[in-house]
Amino acid sequence: MMVIYGIASCDTMKKARRWLGDHGVAYRFHDYRRDGLDEARLRAWVAELGWEALINRRGTTWRTLPPAVRDGIDQEAAIRVMLEHPAVIRRPLLDTGTARLLGFSESTYAELLG
Repeated sequence: MMVIYGIASCDTMKKARRWLGDHGVAYRFHDYRRDGLDEARLRAWVAELGWEALINRRGTTWRTLPPAVRDGIDQEAAIRVMLEHPAVIRRPLLDTGTARLLGFSESTYAELLG
């Protein structure tokens, strides 16, 4: 079964979940705040997608980080930040079992999921 990762209060997450429901796509929702995030899974995402793609630099969580953290970020620092503040991870992250997709676009979801 597909898993969609994010936080419940995110508007983009709501759009993605609504699209999945409207198109009859079975999925499980994993809320970072409620369900947590394990380091091994995050490191696998970093290896596949890149830490730069995973960090949401436009979000409130990123902007509230101290400048020293934002300015000196590298892969290991990014992993620490994402584990401590999972809301900084770009949303949604859809795991189909064979592919991971960051962000939401109706056309991309339609192309990937039919």
